[in-house]
Amino acid sequence: MPASILIVDDEESIRYTFKSFLSDEGHDVSTAVSYDEAVEKISQSHFDLIIADILLGGTTGIDLLREIRNRQLSSIVVMITGAPKIETAAEAVRMGAFDYIPKPVVLETLLQVTQRALAHKALQDEGERYRTHLDAIFRSVKDAVVTVDRDLCIAEMNEAACDLYGCSREDTLGKPFPKMHPLCDGKCTKILSDTIAKQAPMEMARVVSREDLGAARVLSLSTAPLIDRYGVFLGAVLVVRDETRLDALERDLQGRRQFHNIIGRNEAMQRIYALIEDLADVETTVLITGESGTGKELVAEAVHYQGTRSDKPLVKVNCTALSENLLESELFGHVKGAFTGAIHNKIGRFQRADGGTIFLDEIGDMSSQMQLRLLRVLQAREFERVGESVPIRVDVRVVAATNQDLEEKVRRGEFREDLYYRLKVVEIWLPPLEKRLDDLPLLVDHFLEKFNRKFNKKVSSVSDAVLDRFMAYPWPGNVRELEHAMEHAVLLSRQPTLTPEHLPRQFGRARRETVSGGADGREAIVDALRKSGWNKARAARMLGISRRTIYRRIDEHKIRKDPSE
Repeated sequence: MPASILIVDDEESIRYTFKSFLSDEGHDVSTAVSYDEAVEKISQSHFDLIIADILLGGTTGIDLLREIRNRQLSSIVVMITGAPKIETAAEAVRMGAFDYIPKPVVLETLLQVTQRALAHKALQDEGERYRTHLDAIFRSVKDAVVTVDRDLCIAEMNEAACDLYGCSREDTLGKPFPKMHPLCDGKCTKILSDTIAKQAPMEMARVVSREDLGAARVLSLSTAPLIDRYGVFLGAVLVVRDETRLDALERDLQGRRQFHNIIGRNEAMQRIYALIEDLADVETTVLITGESGTGKELVAEAVHYQGTRSDKPLVKVNCTALSENLLESELFGHVKGAFTGAIHNKIGRFQRADGGTIFLDEIGDMSSQMQLRLLRVLQAREFERVGESVPIRVDVRVVAATNQDLEEKVRRGEFREDLYYRLKVVEIWLPPLEKRLDDLPLLVDHFLEKFNRKFNKKVSSVSDAVLDRFMAYPWPGNVRELEHAMEHAVLLSRQPTLTPEHLPRQFGRARRETVSGGADGREAIVDALRKSGWNKARAARMLGISRRTIYRRIDEHKIRKDPSE
């Protein structure tokens, strides 16, 4: 491809010969007899390649090379001279010369060096175009973007990241990411560390960050590994979206669709979200109750990550999964020789959770002895390992959960009353899915997206027939059962829309009718329409029927909105 070339030499024969040779190759060649003339020409035109003699009267080609670099020109420079010296060559290369050719220059050598120099220029230009496009994209993204290397040192960050973290790009590049302004309360560092360790993408939805002065920000974090074209792992990229205003707007409208990893905009769920926020800075025990499958573990996670302990451990224990002896060892640890099989010291879950939160799931299945030990920990904030009498102090927030009626167990003498009231300082009750059917379409969309990603599917919608069966189903397994049903359906589907044939057997037919076809049915529809402000989609969700069904019923009953309403 033709290139623009400048020949700088005080010998006319050299200028003429080089111009003739290179013009024959199809290049656009200009010449200059001195340093001053060369500077004038590079001020007026761009050159892909500059071939300059080292000796130019009272100045040198090194001076010209230095001027080209000071102007930050992208021209490739090749130096020539009739009296080469190691020192001169080294200086030229140090200043950025591409190559160094001694005189007399043979035609073949000139053409070879020119070809290599222009090939290098083409690669350089391509890289610059790529960097320019990438930089433009980087600058235009409104979310904060930070890239780090494998040692968590900052490689690049965009302007949005600088604004979010309150730092300058120049002062931050190359420095360890954990030393940045602690905007994310350690969550940004944790998600980046996990991505580098696992070389896999991560997400944290709507985490709360509390700055020095107490102001809270709602942030969504996502990361991905950085891998070059050769498959070499380079580091990770972090994208931070500030959703503080959106979260506040949704809260004002009482319509948050998601809180941490909890999905739902039902009125009862909105109250739960508000209660979790109120608990953020309150150091108290929390008891989460509700049927199996309602999402108690997700609420426990939200309580932890919403609060000031969010950068500390969240340790989970399923009290049903372990026998009494094993549970005691798991919770409090043991010393070597404490019992048969104790061949070394073990740190318990309470000690691991020091500074953070311990989640005790299925607390209602604890034995009376374990209930007593737990009560002592809650009262004294200390415990002894099995086989040891030395007390260990811990600072742990306790969140417990159960699907049992603890109050009834207290009446039957199966659960300690003092422990019950110690745990139930604040209770969060999760409604069964059957009581929040208006959230069902939202949950269906969530699980549809989740399993599309998991199974690499492209299922785009759910038929009204499927929604009708879901709305008519009693959901004994609650949200967990819905999740399993959606996983089953997406896995089996070979088409873009889920239909009843994709559902598990228990959905073979609707089990109950939520709205009858008679006069009572008409009154129920009118009542739902009035409560929803005559929003038909919302009224359908309230009634537990599909939009298509409510439109048909409205036509059947000739329901019309009263102009006075």
